[in-house]
Amino acid sequence: MNRREFLATASATALIPAAANAAATTRLIAAPVALRILPDGDELTKLLGFNGKSPGPEIRARQGERIEVAFENGLVQGSAIHWHGIHLENAMDGVPGLTQSVVEPGEAFEYSFEVPHPGTFWYHSHHRSWEQVAKGLYGPLIVEEIDPPLIDRDITVFVDDWRISRSGELQGDFGNLHDFSHAGRLGTFARALFSQDKVMLGDRLRLRLINASVARIFSLEIGGGSGVVAAHDGMPLPDVVPLGKEALQLAPAQRTDVILDVSGPVDFMLLTQQGPYELGTIVAEGTNPTPIEAPIGPLPSANLPIAVAEGSKSSTLVMQGGAMGGRHGGSDIWAFNDYSGLPEKPWRKFAIGEVARIELRNDTAFPHGIHLHGHHFHEIANDGSLGHYRDTTLVMHGQSQEILCMFDNPGKWLLHCHTLGHQASGMKTWIEVS
Repeated sequence: MNRREFLATASATALIPAAANAAATTRLIAAPVALRILPDGDELTKLLGFNGKSPGPEIRARQGERIEVAFENGLVQGSAIHWHGIHLENAMDGVPGLTQSVVEPGEAFEYSFEVPHPGTFWYHSHHRSWEQVAKGLYGPLIVEEIDPPLIDRDITVFVDDWRISRSGELQGDFGNLHDFSHAGRLGTFARALFSQDKVMLGDRLRLRLINASVARIFSLEIGGGSGVVAAHDGMPLPDVVPLGKEALQLAPAQRTDVILDVSGPVDFMLLTQQGPYELGTIVAEGTNPTPIEAPIGPLPSANLPIAVAEGSKSSTLVMQGGAMGGRHGGSDIWAFNDYSGLPEKPWRKFAIGEVARIELRNDTAFPHGIHLHGHHFHEIANDGSLGHYRDTTLVMHGQSQEILCMFDNPGKWLLHCHTLGHQASGMKTWIEVS
């Protein structure tokens, strides 16, 4: 990516549709849409969306509530919806070939599940996802705490990129061999999409950042205030981290919650080797007459069982293949442990409540964000301590990341790379909990 190729601009703002009422059945209709991705005055871009928009409507619920979604497929392709990061019933996970059948064009599917943990989650297509998510078939799913933190505004922020021409035409080279075998489908234009585009000076914001890109790792810088990082992948940090102390990096599908006290326009910058690019700005107008002065503390604990490493089962999952990745025993571009795609039998079986320590080893030339469905896991730091609690971990090329997971959700669960072209060309497997 260089300055001539990258078209990022902050002159246009697109709002995420208003929240759907989780107390009633939410109707989600997948269909083609035409939206303005480039600045005003440029052509519309033909995409896919839910209910006429991309991102789709924000679904909000309180912790412990049940969400009912009537999904209708108005596409010319089959589809299904995955509820990313939710510890839900296995039959509702939305993975064709593993937990349900494909929802064919003109057909419907009823999703119904409880949301046991508060946090920032999202929903997206899980059939031909390397194409359908890249075209915009996703939306936010927000689970509010029973005792939420004291803030003035709760704002969802998607970061995404699109491979489009300067006229706004989406380039249709989906699934090409170069993308699948290299870093994935990287866009030529990127921006931030907000659920609110105006704030006041002195406001305290909760910014829920979600990376909806199918391949791009976003290294972000947020200006216009001081604050803290409070959660990753929907799970609160035990101690907040001052914003800017650590790099704010989101692999595809990862989320981060930031609590920010506003002192000016809130701008979002993508940091690249060629310099920063502005993704978008939330305008600051007026002054909050009663700003919150209390210190920013941690979010309420998720109160999940603590996994203990001692005596846990150990396994190693090796990422193989891709360009410059050498030979492997799989049948496609990418493989886990010399096998490409979903095997007939699970990679591992775990008893309910069993704790496992898994080394994720990246023997390829590219980074991979590895996502486990239906669970979260602790990243294990170099000193052996338990790090962030996530559902997607980024493993850089030539490196390893150990994770510790308590498998307490019964069912068949997908484990895959969330660079979705890598998943489509072999980098996926599954585990069974019973």
